[in-house]
Amino acid sequence: MTQFIVPPAHFPTTYWHKLDDGRTQCDVCPRACKLHDGQQGLCFVRACEEGRIVLTTYGRSSGFCIDPIEKKPLNHFYPGTPVLSFGTAGCNLACKFCQNWDMSKSREMDTLASFAMPDQLVETAQHRGCRSIAFTYNDPVIFMEYAMDVARACRQQDIKTVAVTAGYICPAPREAFFYWMDAANVDLKAFTEDFYFKLCGAHLKDVLDTLEYIRHETKTWLEITTLLIPGANDSDKEIAQMSQWIYQHLGPDVPLHFSAFHPDWKMRDTPATPPETLTRARHIARDNGLLYVYTGNVHDPSGSSTYCPGCGKRLIERDWYQLGEWNLNAQHACNQCGTIIPGHFETVPGSWGSKRMGVHIS
Repeated sequence: MTQFIVPPAHFPTTYWHKLDDGRTQCDVCPRACKLHDGQQGLCFVRACEEGRIVLTTYGRSSGFCIDPIEKKPLNHFYPGTPVLSFGTAGCNLACKFCQNWDMSKSREMDTLASFAMPDQLVETAQHRGCRSIAFTYNDPVIFMEYAMDVARACRQQDIKTVAVTAGYICPAPREAFFYWMDAANVDLKAFTEDFYFKLCGAHLKDVLDTLEYIRHETKTWLEITTLLIPGANDSDKEIAQMSQWIYQHLGPDVPLHFSAFHPDWKMRDTPATPPETLTRARHIARDNGLLYVYTGNVHDPSGSSTYCPGCGKRLIERDWYQLGEWNLNAQHACNQCGTIIPGHFETVPGSWGSKRMGVHIS
């Protein structure tokens, strides 16, 4: 059924303001870039033109691809379904360990060779049988106007939208942005301010505020990913503290993914994450009350499958991105003990599997 949804009237229509010294401040993220005409923010895609902050890359992408939804990663949001995925260039963080640096750190407009307007993306998703569209590969916060317009078009056709984000966004644009997002995976990069400041050029508190906002003030389905980096954020103490915070502030039902780091960008001398580190982290998080904890970027069918917190039965078997055993009933509950599993599930799981398919949109 077509849904016509009018956003709240109090949402801002611009995300910038003029300063007394003649510069214009971007109000999208906590960086608050203050720009003269012709300058770009740290994110690269937001620039000052004639005293206004504009998105210079609206409708432009580094490419489109159909992924399994589990790759985002989202394990409780229409498992097994395909998602039309795309990103742009640039980022509002400066992570030295970026795993998508060729896109997020790009300053070349040639990176954005593909073009698609919102209606074209929706038509493509429908034609290809995609249940959702994901804004991913780089952070959609920086191209929020484009992402929100796509999401608005999606909602009219019952196509879901997914934001894969670091959650580094100010309160006013945050409210408008997540109003349109059906699901989000937020990258909680670590649980110390020192890590965020030294390795990301950002602040932990702003991300925690976003997590609490999504969980308690929106209808957006939330999952969290933490990339574990050897010697940087993988200590038992830090993992326990993060797990305890999630339990206390977000609740035990929020899925948490521990993902493996591989040497990249400016941290090529740091070793890859051993699989046993992810298993250890998963056990710590579960011991601290979290019910749905997963491992990622490694072959670990046990750590990537979903289990019933009531009776321990395996409910959704996963081998990489391939689904196997399925033991949820039509009410999205364990078919053995009846425990309801939080999330968004179809009666029958999707069968997209692990395929990854490039898409050209003309």
